[in-house]
Amino acid sequence: MTPESRGQLEQLGRRERQIMEIVYRRGRATAAEIRADLPDPPTDSAVRGMLRFLEDKGYLQHDEEGPRYVYHPTADHKQVSRSAMRHLVRTFYNDSVSSAVAAMLGMYKTHLSEDDLNNLEALLNEARKANGRGGQGATS
Repeated sequence: MTPESRGQLEQLGRRERQIMEIVYRRGRATAAEIRADLPDPPTDSAVRGMLRFLEDKGYLQHDEEGPRYVYHPTADHKQVSRSAMRHLVRTFYNDSVSSAVAAMLGMYKTHLSEDDLNNLEALLNEARKANGRGGQGATS
C-alpha cells in the first residue's frame, strides 16, 4: 500500500509537500532541480535529507544516472491528484463539489475557451446520467 493510498501525503510537512509537488510536476528530478524549484530553498544537504526521508517513507524512489540520483514518485499522479482534490473539497468547501467548482469557475471565467465550456457541459451531463437524472435541464 502506498503512503498516498493511506492518506498520509496530507500529513507531510510544508517542505516535504513542496518537494512532492515538484517531483509530480516534473515527473522525475534530481536534488539540484528540486532545490532550484523550491521557494526560499534550504541547503543542498537539507534537500537531500528530505529526499531520503521521503524515500524511507515510501513516497519516492530513485534511479542512479551516473553520479546523480534521479527521484520519481511511487504512486500514480492521477491517484494522488484525486486524493488531493478530495482533501481540498473537504477542507475548504465543506465537502461541497458545487462550491469548489464555482470557485474554480470564478477564478478562471475569463480564461475559458469554447472547448473548455463544451467539456464542462459534457462532464455535467455525464454526472447527471450517472446519478439517474437524465439529460440537460435536470436539477439537483
